[in-house]
Amino acid sequence: MKQRHLLLAVFVLFALWQALAMLVRRPILPTPLTVAAVFVREVRNGNLTQHFLASLWRVVAGVGLAVGTAAPAGLILGQSERLRRVFSPFIYLLYPIPKVVLVPIVLLFFGVGDLAKIVLIFLILFFQILVLVRDQAAALRPELILSVRSLGAGRRALFWFVYLPASLPAILTALRQSVGTAVAVLYIAELFATQRGLGYYIYFTGSTLLDYPAMYAGVLAMSLLGLGMYFGVDYLERRLCRWQFVG
Repeated sequence: MKQRHLLLAVFVLFALWQALAMLVRRPILPTPLTVAAVFVREVRNGNLTQHFLASLWRVVAGVGLAVGTAAPAGLILGQSERLRRVFSPFIYLLYPIPKVVLVPIVLLFFGVGDLAKIVLIFLILFFQILVLVRDQAAALRPELILSVRSLGAGRRALFWFVYLPASLPAILTALRQSVGTAVAVLYIAELFATQRGLGYYIYFTGSTLLDYPAMYAGVLAMSLLGLGMYFGVDYLERRLCRWQFVG
């Protein structure tokens, strides 16, 4: 996607926001210029920055933990028909459960610190990555595996040089699909007994202080967090899966 198209989309969205704010003319919907001024002020005084960094750490830790566990597990299941038969029923039962409903359970087990938020994000991403990687690895053509084996490649070589490269697009696709959900659940988790994070900042400024421009500045910061992760995954895909963009 070209940069000018993104800039045009941003301009249109802000123009619609400005028009709606002028139409509503209520404090609950400030203009984008007002929100931008508050956003810059809150970043400069460090207030919004500390909440952003707290949320960023939780998301990055959750994503890293999910990729580090689900991707190898999916590759192993994709290589073994026997393991797929054993674990597929459990995945079939657990995968469709909305992980948002686990928020109170996770908070009870892991407390209200960073660990609970990280575990929630991990649970959201884990099954999506696991299923996509497993299916991608299992769908590799048998003749490709046989041809590589004929060259003397063992199970470890197949893992690193066949299954992993073939499954990279599935891993990154799962990440891209899950970014929005992960940030949304992070917002919900940060509403409970914490004083750091964008979720807390948005709720506190909007519901307690009734500072609506600051609330929208927090929403903007959380949107930038999600967009940054989305475009980060897109960048990784272009660097690690270059063959998909050739031609």
